Amino acid sequence: MLGIAQGEGTMAEHSRRKPTLASRLARRALLALYRWKAWKLVETSAVPRKCVILGAPHTTNWDFVFFLGATHQLGIKPAYMGKLSLFKWPMRRFMLDMGGLPVDRSGKTQVVDQVAREFRNRDDLALVIAPEGTRSSGGQWRSGFYHIAVAAGVPIVPAWVDNGTMLGGVGPALTPTGNYAADLARLAAFYLERLPGHPRVLALVEQARALQADGQGGQHD
Repeated sequence: MLGIAQGEGTMAEHSRRKPTLASRLARRALLALYRWKAWKLVETSAVPRKCVILGAPHTTNWDFVFFLGATHQLGIKPAYMGKLSLFKWPMRRFMLDMGGLPVDRSGKTQVVDQVAREFRNRDDLALVIAPEGTRSSGGQWRSGFYHIAVAAGVPIVPAWVDNGTMLGGVGPALTPTGNYAADLARLAAFYLERLPGHPRVLALVEQARALQADGQGGQHD
């Protein structure tokens, strides 16, 4: 089961209580940084109540601040996944208040199944995922985000940021077809149109082309 179903009450109980002072101050500080950096949203498509939001390309720690500020600007409270160990006292309430969704990676239950169950148990869940995994990635995406969207039956919302121009946006939702190669190609085309020439986007385009050339419609890492 998800870590949030263990310990200090259910997620429903958590959502009814007032956020901690620490989390309110942290959120205000991060939103102040977002305004100070002067990012500009130039694309603001409608975001479904339940969805997986892709944050790409992931090149700096500032990306977290951008996506927090952008979703706030759109009236969305984003969620993110974190290791279960990070949600223990005294940090548990703070992490939950900041949108954390604890997952148990011990192998007892697949992470995809845990997150899909959480989507079913909530009325609203906008889960932000960096599909590249880490900033050190060469630009190729991992397929975890796709597994989650398919298992949960929710759309994928591509969001982007260009830290060179300080522009960013949230694109139209994509309903996964179950053909990973084809859907990855659609997502690659979206990012290429908005970030032409970006090395990570070009790597994504090549990844999608390779999967299609190999006839790999399944979901691969």
